[in-house]
Amino acid sequence: MKVKTKSNKVNKAWLNDHVNDTYVKLATREGYRARAAYKLKEIDETLGLIRPGHLVVDLGSTPGAWSQYVRRRLSPSGAASGTLDGTIIALDILPMEPIEGVTFLQGDFREDEVLARLEAALAGRKADVVVSDMAPNLSGIASADAARISHLVELAIDFSRQHMKPEGALVAKLFHGGGYAELTQLFKANFKTVKPIKPKASRDKSSETFMVGIGLKAVDTN
Repeated sequence: MKVKTKSNKVNKAWLNDHVNDTYVKLATREGYRARAAYKLKEIDETLGLIRPGHLVVDLGSTPGAWSQYVRRRLSPSGAASGTLDGTIIALDILPMEPIEGVTFLQGDFREDEVLARLEAALAGRKADVVVSDMAPNLSGIASADAARISHLVELAIDFSRQHMKPEGALVAKLFHGGGYAELTQLFKANFKTVKPIKPKASRDKSSETFMVGIGLKAVDTN
């Protein structure tokens, strides 16, 4: 005898919402691997961050929807293939199906060997834009999860300080809750302009917000 559990009901409800989701349908129709593409699209269209000729680094790129959006943004015709005016370097711990024109590196950039490969791909150049959709596997323990989220955001900021142009921009995913205020202050300490954005494509129930930092502040040596 099968017993209906709360978990099964929740899973079915989520699946139903997902299948009927406007952005899921749009992603399928427009050839994006995930609805997340529309989060970056709205952020970019609001702030005008990504332009032809740019070098963009996509941290936590799998399954590749953000890289797909950037690839189309850097195409003179907005196409998913063909001519590309710019450079995209994507990195994730998980594998990612190839995207034409995107250099993908698999590994954890907290490891020296992986960071060295990423730096080699940059070939001495600085990124115009760094985008980070990195998120940890959540344990459900608030304090531990907040620490993991904070660590990934701190890594993205540190990477940007080392490998991004002074006038560049960082887009990073945050979650409201423990550590959010501290991360906002960290952004303000490192960037001249800081803007939190909750894209329409972010689910209403989700606590995620995207923080955008534009223009690196000079390092205070005092």
